[in-house]
Amino acid sequence: MKTAAKVNRHYGRGGLVDNIQRALALAGKKLAVLTVDDLAPVDEFHSRGRAATVELAEFANLSERDRVIDIGCGLGGTARYLAQTFGCEVSGVDLTAEFVMAGEYLTGLVGLESLVSLARADALELPFDDECFTAAWTEHVQMNIKNKVQFYSEMARVLRPGGRLLFHDIFSGPGGELSYPVPWAEDESISFLISTENARKMMESAGLRIVQWVSKDQESINFFDRALKMLDSDGIPPLGVHLLMGKNVKEKLINYLRNLREGRITVALGLAVRM
Repeated sequence: MKTAAKVNRHYGRGGLVDNIQRALALAGKKLAVLTVDDLAPVDEFHSRGRAATVELAEFANLSERDRVIDIGCGLGGTARYLAQTFGCEVSGVDLTAEFVMAGEYLTGLVGLESLVSLARADALELPFDDECFTAAWTEHVQMNIKNKVQFYSEMARVLRPGGRLLFHDIFSGPGGELSYPVPWAEDESISFLISTENARKMMESAGLRIVQWVSKDQESINFFDRALKMLDSDGIPPLGVHLLMGKNVKEKLINYLRNLREGRITVALGLAVRM
């Protein structure tokens, strides 16, 4: 099975829209008056959720004049947050068809169809013209992509000169081999981590000048430590990213935290500018 098909199978679990609808009902949310903030527990599928998105957005200096591409948009949570907060147009792409379908449904529920569009597409072959975006956004995507050179080159291609790349990603650390499963992979067959040094070199070779690079290891450790303690004390809440991770969600979170604490992975967010 090709890597893209494996990734799609890892994330696409079937019945996602129905599961989210049930979870919203159990959480006391009414579809007729649903807000972007109501969806944040489930549609911000990355370390530290909405908090990380807000931090990264502070680097972006976005406005209604911007046209943004969200690469690996998942359910479109970040795209909807950016559109609502800054009034910008956001085009989201994701390899997982079920994420895109559910994301379009959620975008309709909160009335942001005029600003947010989602499509199934491969990050290595973006279906957009050269230099058509003023900003590119990606969170926790490149771990599943082997061809990093093409990944960064495609983002640079669709960005206008001076356009901004906002990234929040997981990289390999010096601590050795990962413990699996983790949220992005059941095993090493779809996990392609590289070091921060190699990531920097690839970005720069693609014409992306790094302006900000901030480690978020400790913040991520604190976040997952709290999340696991809450799971132990309160159980799994009705609405959350566990709906996207399957039955072994706790094992994945435990391994994620262990890998972080032991230096096997490192988390960073930052800003690069297309030269």
